[in-house]
Amino acid sequence: MKITQPPLLMNLDPAGITLDGGKGLAGQLCLALRQRILATPGTYRIKLPTSRSLALALQVSRNTVVRAYDQLYAEGYISSRVGDGTYADGLAAAVVAAPDAQAEAPPAMRQSAMQRRLSGYEGRRRMAAGPARAFRLGIPAYDLFPNQAWGRLQSQFWRRAPLAEMGYGDAAGSLRLRELIAAYLRQARGLACEPSQIIITAGAQHGIALCAQLLLDAGDKVAIENPCYPAAAAALTVAGAQLVGIALDQDGMDTSQLAQHADCRMAYVTPSHQYPLGVTLSLARRLELLAWAERHDSWIVEDDYDGEYRYDGTPLAPLAALDRSGRVLYVGTFSKIAFPGLRLGYLVLPPKLAPTLIALHAMGDRHPPAADQAVMAEFIAAGHFQRHIRRMRRASRARRDALLEGWEPLFGQQLPLPKVAAGLHLSLPLASAGQEADLVAKAIAAGVEINPMSRFCLPGQAANPQHRAGLMLGFAGVDEAAIRRALLSLQQAWS
Repeated sequence: MKITQPPLLMNLDPAGITLDGGKGLAGQLCLALRQRILATPGTYRIKLPTSRSLALALQVSRNTVVRAYDQLYAEGYISSRVGDGTYADGLAAAVVAAPDAQAEAPPAMRQSAMQRRLSGYEGRRRMAAGPARAFRLGIPAYDLFPNQAWGRLQSQFWRRAPLAEMGYGDAAGSLRLRELIAAYLRQARGLACEPSQIIITAGAQHGIALCAQLLLDAGDKVAIENPCYPAAAAALTVAGAQLVGIALDQDGMDTSQLAQHADCRMAYVTPSHQYPLGVTLSLARRLELLAWAERHDSWIVEDDYDGEYRYDGTPLAPLAALDRSGRVLYVGTFSKIAFPGLRLGYLVLPPKLAPTLIALHAMGDRHPPAADQAVMAEFIAAGHFQRHIRRMRRASRARRDALLEGWEPLFGQQLPLPKVAAGLHLSLPLASAGQEADLVAKAIAAGVEINPMSRFCLPGQAANPQHRAGLMLGFAGVDEAAIRRALLSLQQAWS
């Protein structure tokens, strides 16, 4: 029979406890005593000084010590009995004590399937922070955002302080905003939909993740363009999907390859302006993709991330406008028109999916901030949104032209740029992975942000050889002068 030894008794020595003399002395003392208790081996029972003697030793008021003791007592670190004193029994220290070196190592912590899937993406989703610089991807000309107009609308909202919008709102989002989005899509994009089909999200990435969570089971296959948008690939993979890369050519995703993948539960596409190559999915292939989805009872997630930016003619009608069988989930965002930090987007769903996806949304973040939704609704209703789209389109065209014109005399002979009819970036194919790595490394060293095409290819899956190496340049985030300065830096770096 094992005999348990009684704990050894020791007095807590206040020597070394220092307080800075400012406000919150009781809190400082509580923290110092807590650390002493936790640092003491669990085999000891600690006797604390009386409140009077500790106050004298530390040159503080007795009330300060009493408040610190009361907090430690409330947290369970100390106990006291009248006439016996105040003690810390070492139990807290025993919990956090270092394990015995001779003891058997504890078993590894069991991981969930989600933890295992996420482990491959740790750190990969860190977006570039700080001010925009050439040639960062994925950002519009948000230096031109009408801050004053937005600020006035924000002030008007908070001066009214509408009580109806300060509580929990509809998980689908603000009805007024959804009505205005439906009207905008019908008029400007040729997509007829009802407000009941729209859900407000915290950006396009949130919308893609919601689609994956709702429609995919672990192990389901998803057809995705290769190369593709890495964040979408990550969201689908984390949901448990197996990605099936489909090659691209000048007409977009090669839908003829889908015949070999009848077991795909979903297809993710960027038909208006493929990310990252920039090609447009042809009408014939759009119809083939819709027929494939209907034939195999599959879903299509259409990411229309920058569909408003078309420089020759009007923006293209989305794939969802052709859908007659309720197979397309349309992902839209305000990040590329307003500014990325706004975190507002939307989903347009087939009517049969709306109730369940709203329920899923309600279990997560409920809905984006009511104030942002209300201000965006007023921003659209007052005409600022359409004016800003036109301004952004003009600015992005001018910045595209500055890049094309500045590039030609410096690099055009060796590295000719393609034509750019839409979007906020361009892709430049290269001959080899070695050339790609060399040019990207030299650009980054010169302070110019360029992405390698290889970053967008699915690992372990062959893409079209001409798309395996190249450069990705965003041109909308900085003005023409900054573009010209960056080109001169590249000239020095690549010379």
